[in-house]
Amino acid sequence: MSEFNKTPRLVLLPAVDVAGGKAVRLTKGEAGTETNYGDPVDAAAEWADQGADWIHLVDLDAAFGRGSNAGILKKVIRQVRGVSVELSGGIRDDASLEHALEIGAKRINLGTAALENPEWAASVIAQYGDAIAVGLDVRGTTLAARGWTKDGGDLWAVMDRLEEAGATRYVVTDVTKDGTLQGPNLDLLRQVMERTRRPIVASGGVSSLDDIVALRELVPLGLEGAIIGKALYAGAFTLAEALDVAGY
Repeated sequence: MSEFNKTPRLVLLPAVDVAGGKAVRLTKGEAGTETNYGDPVDAAAEWADQGADWIHLVDLDAAFGRGSNAGILKKVIRQVRGVSVELSGGIRDDASLEHALEIGAKRINLGTAALENPEWAASVIAQYGDAIAVGLDVRGTTLAARGWTKDGGDLWAVMDRLEEAGATRYVVTDVTKDGTLQGPNLDLLRQVMERTRRPIVASGGVSSLDDIVALRELVPLGLEGAIIGKALYAGAFTLAEALDVAGY
């Protein structure tokens, strides 16, 4: 354990996914699988109170192209001042990107836009640098777009293009693991880290403190952080316990 304690810390990002004004969790990102966990502002405040320094905030309605929770996102960010917010969902043009930054998001996670509009993605990466992360949502080695309802191309081909565009960080999600509490896809993360020197944030499947231990062991290879969702909401462990294991 002493060797493990020397491992650099793993940044944890508790997730607050918003749909219909409520904090929800999906299974495998599929619409209609929502479990409702109440007020997103309360959820974010709880994670902040328990010691989170980042929160991963997602507008699921915007991601699915069925509406917006912009007002609630703004309230969440205002509630957790002092905590950095990574914002995701439906950010596909200059107006939505600028609005996200104006309401206080520290980092924007581009998903579909980076796949469908690579020229625009490259231009905003050049303009905003570290404030832009690219979400790589994967089934096998095929990317998922449009709220994970459409194929978005081959993972490795898209990564090559993003590397050329100067992408500064990737958020890697195994869609088949997300919300399933089946453990993260460590092999996928290792393969992605072999292709880039950019920091990686893992997402999907974390079910136990052991999973966080396994992810932290990848930090020397380039893993920066991990997004945790359903396990926290389901009470598999507390955020304080997770932060302790992650090296905080």
